[in-house]
Amino acid sequence: MTIHVRSAEVPERADEILTPEALAFVEQLHERFAARRDELLAARRVRRDEVARTGRLDFLPETADIRAGDWTVAPAPAALQDRRVEITGPASPAKMAINALNSGAKVWLADLEDASTPTWFNVVDALLTLRDAARGTLAYTSPEGKVYALREDAPLAVVVARPRGWHMDEKHVEVNGRDAVGAFVDFGLHFFHTARQLLENGQGPYYYLPKTESHLEARLWNDVFVFAQDALGIPQGTIRATVLIETIPAAFEMDEILYELRDHAAGLNAGRWDYLFSIVKYFRDAGESFVLPDRADVSMTAPFMRAYTELLVKTCHRRGAFAMGGMAAFIPNRREPEVTEAAFEKVRADKTREANDGFDGSWVAHPDLVPICRAVFDAVLGDKPNQLDRQRPEVDVTAGQLLDVASAPGAVTETGLRTNLYVAIAYIAVWLSGNGAVAIHNLMEDAATAEISRSQVWQQIRNGVVLADSGETVTRELVGRLLDEETARLKGEVGDDQFGRYYRPAADLVADICLSEEYTDFLTTPAYDLVVAR
Repeated sequence: MTIHVRSAEVPERADEILTPEALAFVEQLHERFAARRDELLAARRVRRDEVARTGRLDFLPETADIRAGDWTVAPAPAALQDRRVEITGPASPAKMAINALNSGAKVWLADLEDASTPTWFNVVDALLTLRDAARGTLAYTSPEGKVYALREDAPLAVVVARPRGWHMDEKHVEVNGRDAVGAFVDFGLHFFHTARQLLENGQGPYYYLPKTESHLEARLWNDVFVFAQDALGIPQGTIRATVLIETIPAAFEMDEILYELRDHAAGLNAGRWDYLFSIVKYFRDAGESFVLPDRADVSMTAPFMRAYTELLVKTCHRRGAFAMGGMAAFIPNRREPEVTEAAFEKVRADKTREANDGFDGSWVAHPDLVPICRAVFDAVLGDKPNQLDRQRPEVDVTAGQLLDVASAPGAVTETGLRTNLYVAIAYIAVWLSGNGAVAIHNLMEDAATAEISRSQVWQQIRNGVVLADSGETVTRELVGRLLDEETARLKGEVGDDQFGRYYRPAADLVADICLSEEYTDFLTTPAYDLVVAR
């Protein structure tokens, strides 16, 4: 066997996941598909370089026939017909997984990506959790003696697992002398250990596919699915995948992505935070017309965001696929009831807009938001499980509308700049400690929001943006000073030990990636190096 697992801390039952047979299956995925993954990552860089030269993206002329064609994806299985509310969160620790499964949501996005720090312990523990959940044996007892168990008085959420994006490697697994592809480790081990059990349960191996940038990347996933089902003797079409449209190039290839996955496609999701991050990343050096206002000012009612979501609904329903709405990231705080109620009203308004636009369901980050989202979609859906019959023939979105960032209301302020630096440091610090999702100022932050924060800072420096509230120009010197002040603020909020172990390295990393002449494509890549080095 040419696959090797490097020594690292693992859960007690790791050998139940890291079996020779399961690892051999992961090795097969690498032997057949790793080279194509590498080629697709190289193609991303070529495309981005072209955008940097032209400042433009457009619909692909070579796939016009697909966009004009009369085709649909395979009908959804019964377990995925009703997705009116989906809760997201990491699959490790088990307590959070149980809370998500018991939440009353129709679907749980079991996140092995943006809401999870990929320590080897977390990766293996998440896979153990998902296998136990499929078997119905998942349980947890806290150190204080509190018992968490799967509910029996109501249906559990259907699991849709999200493996890591194509760009992430897994440094704890070596295949043929190189680091493994994180997506193959996550998908391969999950599929190997749960596919048959999930079929017996009347469900199936269902996935969310993140960070996709082209239909060719979707084609690779489809080929992986075909191979995996044949290798394990699972009927073709059993796997179902929902693709996150969370990159700006993917917004121009929604039809093509569904077409490539048409035997395995379940829908598309409006991954709003990563989508904004992708716009900044793609057009970071394309001039002031692509500079976003403060993150807090960019709402889903901005014209370019409306174009994106309306195109998504129209495309999905024309093809018989589900259109899934974006994240409600608010985290209730029982000590601040007035703040919580005001946030609940914003969530209701956001979900009402989505339901009225034709979305089939939406995301929340906390169990307390499940009833709010469910009530909104109940009012629109009535007895129907979804809105696939809601076509949007009146929607006609152009490339210019998708790229009309300049029409977004709001301003760039010192307050927003400070918030970006604070959130980036605070999130990365918690990520380095092993927790990939954290509440900061009543908002659930994950890697996507941290990516927007640090990317906006880099772009503002590059474009010499003038701050609306202070009148200062954003320079490396200004950012360095504000970064020191926000770091000092965080030092006053956490203990010396936590600051030294996690916040100081996080602040140094934020300084490196924000002040560098070169843009870092994903902050989790250098952050992962720090995790592995510990």
